[in-house]
Amino acid sequence: LARRQGGHGSGQLSLAGGEGARIAVFGSASANPQSAGDTNVERLNKYGAKAFFVPVAVTLAGTDYLAAADDPELAEAVRSAGGAYFAGGDQSRITRALRRPDGTNTRVLDALWDMYRRGGVIAGTSAGAAIMSSTMFYNAKTVLATLKQGVEEGNEIAPGLGFIGDDIFVDQHLLVRGRFARMFPAMLKKGYKLGLGIDENTAMVVTADRQVEIVGYRGALMLDMKGASSREGMFNVSNVKLSYLDNGDRLNLDTGVITPPREKVDGKLDPAKPYYRGPVFSADILGNSAVIDLMAKLIDSDQREAVGVALGSPLDKEPDVGFEFRFTREADSIGYQSPISDAYSVYRLRLDIRPIVVRQPLYQYR
Repeated sequence: LARRQGGHGSGQLSLAGGEGARIAVFGSASANPQSAGDTNVERLNKYGAKAFFVPVAVTLAGTDYLAAADDPELAEAVRSAGGAYFAGGDQSRITRALRRPDGTNTRVLDALWDMYRRGGVIAGTSAGAAIMSSTMFYNAKTVLATLKQGVEEGNEIAPGLGFIGDDIFVDQHLLVRGRFARMFPAMLKKGYKLGLGIDENTAMVVTADRQVEIVGYRGALMLDMKGASSREGMFNVSNVKLSYLDNGDRLNLDTGVITPPREKVDGKLDPAKPYYRGPVFSADILGNSAVIDLMAKLIDSDQREAVGVALGSPLDKEPDVGFEFRFTREADSIGYQSPISDAYSVYRLRLDIRPIVVRQPLYQYR
């Protein structure tokens, strides 16, 4: 966060003060933190940084991670840096390393907050992105199992570090692994109204005035649940507003206004001139990038609704339960297409999710 959150390299370096910027690298999430830290220090230094490894990790051999996290000299080195970078792995290792057993902040975590509040950059990938919200996934089940069984504090979810603020829920690997759907139960459980999920090889850059820019190969999903309602029992939610923010899109977290990049402004889609015709359907809405493929087709089609389904293995727990994802194009739904890459931006589709019965065992059609 730069207050900025996202990837690393030249982007983080420029936000952290330019060439020569000191960046504290945390390999805390990794099973091999020294290797992860050294690799990222070397990578950042190739861009001109003066990065250094922070030896605070529960899996770092030969060290007392709690003593290191409370070391005054190490805390001062972090405090005086221009930014910090968290490598990927298991996000629970980060929070264990930076918080004492009683839940209070260690000196290094306080130093991170001091650095951040004065305008420093905090960035991370994978687990390093998950810690950015005040709640994070912890020991999560599969996406489908999460929909069926829900989440509980201390099991599937746990406190994150909260750099993005208390009102935004963050998740990662969102499109490649179909994780967008697991965000809904967690957000309902904790009362979040807005969620941001980032895909791989992509970054969200979040500024101090709560402006978000998407940078990278793919994009991010915004889940707006301010007008959503849910029912008791098996997961069932209505009237979620779902937006896909592509590379270059900007979002104002306070106003909710989304702005496409300059190259897409003239590519606003005309509902009277659809490209796709006929029903829009996905048999595996939790598959790799299936949700944004369906959203792109719907916004540029002659259809008002599209349906995706999520089913599990006959060997799963509750194999006869699946879910229908119904997407609706409403009056305020907008799409843009890039003339350069043909990539879509899709804003404010309605999404309703309901449980469905899957007849087991499956029978051959006759």
